[in-house]
Amino acid sequence: MTQVTERGTSLPAAPQAAVRRRSPAAAACVLGGAVAAGLGLGFLAVLVIVLWISSPYPDSGPGGALHLAAGLWLLAHGTELVRYETLSGVPAPVGVTPLLLVALPVLLMRRAARLGSASGGGPVDGPGDDEVLPAGVVFSAVTCGYLGVGALATVYASVGPMPADPLSAAWHVPLVAVLAAASGVWAARGRPLGEFPQWVPGWVAGGVRRVIARPRYELALRSGAAGALVLVGGGVLLVGASLVWHGAEVRGSFLGLTGVWSGRFAVLLLAVTLIPNAMVWGAAYGLGPGFALGAGATATPFGSVGSHAALPRFPLLAALPGVGAGTPLTWAAFAVPVVAGLAVGWFAVRRAREVSYGETAWTAVLGAVVCGVLMAGLAAVAAGPLGSRELVRFGPVWWQVGGAAVAWAVVLAVPVAVAVHGWRVRPVRGAGAVEAADEWHDSGVRELRWAALREAAVPMVAPGVAAAAAAAAAVAVAPAAEPGAVVAVASAAAAEPGEGADVPSGAVGGAPVAAAELVPGVSGARVLSRRPTV
Repeated sequence: MTQVTERGTSLPAAPQAAVRRRSPAAAACVLGGAVAAGLGLGFLAVLVIVLWISSPYPDSGPGGALHLAAGLWLLAHGTELVRYETLSGVPAPVGVTPLLLVALPVLLMRRAARLGSASGGGPVDGPGDDEVLPAGVVFSAVTCGYLGVGALATVYASVGPMPADPLSAAWHVPLVAVLAAASGVWAARGRPLGEFPQWVPGWVAGGVRRVIARPRYELALRSGAAGALVLVGGGVLLVGASLVWHGAEVRGSFLGLTGVWSGRFAVLLLAVTLIPNAMVWGAAYGLGPGFALGAGATATPFGSVGSHAALPRFPLLAALPGVGAGTPLTWAAFAVPVVAGLAVGWFAVRRAREVSYGETAWTAVLGAVVCGVLMAGLAAVAAGPLGSRELVRFGPVWWQVGGAAVAWAVVLAVPVAVAVHGWRVRPVRGAGAVEAADEWHDSGVRELRWAALREAAVPMVAPGVAAAAAAAAAVAVAPAAEPGAVVAVASAAAAEPGEGADVPSGAVGGAPVAAAELVPGVSGARVLSRRPTV
């Protein structure tokens, strides 16, 4: 009985439930997102605490300073803050986001996503195997870690000297986190186009791929981005010129806000973080729509209307043009969109002869639309409310700025693009044997030319030259031969083929002579003149 039991066939063990293993790589990505949010909060907390310590008359304790730091971190995501201590007693929203402050959470979140995509999480099946997470898992893990810290910061910043609006934070913080994380993961994976989801129809996916593959849209994106950069750069010049022109007012506003160095340093930091906003405002001013300075007050190159009495005292606002009609000095701001339109037209031209004029014009139009979309987005994020009554509208209006950018770019870019394309494909004047320099550099023509030159460069050595070279080689091989034999060889080598020779080929005085290896000559190549570049 015991032997039967011991030697019997063992029953298969019952299958155990699969144990779900936790991924250390996913946990590391979650931690990376939380660390990115913590670094941004910590940087602003240290800065605010330093300013609070150095202030001779702080309004609140360290708790209020930390609440303010959390509110500033949320403001960097676009969240509106509420200011309760106003002269009228009515709570005033603060919705103008310093664009330079936005770079802090965006760069930290993007870096966390890139690190999560680039590094493995640890051993999977063995000590040498690293776990590679899909892009969607990295994106979700990093975003969850960041939003977890963001939720805690929102709850903490809901009280304090300038509490944050929870409803505004509920969609601004996830929006910035999602965009920054997606950008980081996409950049870490080599910027692939990827596959479309299953629910997307095949004809839609195929159409999008064909559109992206066409060079027209790449040129449109490049030209539109160039136009937007020129507009923003022109805004910088306008802001700088206005600050210099109103230097006395700016200096008086800066020195009059506070008399201690810590307060002036805080004002200077705030002005620096608002410089990108001022750049967009300057571009909107040059385009024509200008920007709003409250209810019923606007500033455009044609003139400023409304009262500036409700504006707060601030150095950048002290450089605004005065109330009244425009002057030739303010009209000079229209040079900025003119240069931007020329840039859009220049970058919308392809360096190929097979492109038609209609294709070039359509590319310029698409570039103008891209420029308008970019400027509308910048105007939307650079503006916001700064109060509840007069200052509820503060900054450029996004749809006006975008429409003006499209109009300027279309009017100027289309003729410029067509003219530049016509100049590049114009026929060359000159002799027919000399071909155009641009045709030499076209796709495929240069390779055909080089192939023709290689075929023409065959050994073309005259028989007399070959005979003379053979005679010289014979003399070099047999220097000790008799003079008569050498003369005979030279005479035979100089003779024309078919005349006969007494000395056999390859022998001098009965001694074998090695055949001379002649280097084949190259001829038939011609020099192509190139038209000087205009």
